[in-house]
Amino acid sequence: MSNFIRITPFMHVPDIEAAVAFFVDILSFTRHPLPFSDYAYVWRETAAFRLLQNKGDDGAPPGNRRFAYYIDVADVAALHAELKPKLDTLPDGDVHGPVDQVYGQRELMILAPDGNLIVFGQGI
Repeated sequence: MSNFIRITPFMHVPDIEAAVAFFVDILSFTRHPLPFSDYAYVWRETAAFRLLQNKGDDGAPPGNRRFAYYIDVADVAALHAELKPKLDTLPDGDVHGPVDQVYGQRELMILAPDGNLIVFGQGI
């Protein structure tokens, strides 16, 4: 069985409710119910987006590295175990997790050499 499920990019938007309405009402996506006013998850079949309300001048939430690349997997622990020998060669601080987040995801975060953050996540 494959471990990778889908890639779900973060889309930083100026108006979260307008973005959700577009995806749901126009593109027929479904909104996953979440208790956040600044974040939404929408999907249709194997496509999904994580919508995040702009807060900073550049569109990124203040104090938070800008998420852009999120890959849903079935088993984060198995992926971490597979990649660990290679991850151990990266600079200190470039790998975080796996860690359980308050928003119901177990995540492995890896900083690419170009500064992009790649996150592998599993629902818990």
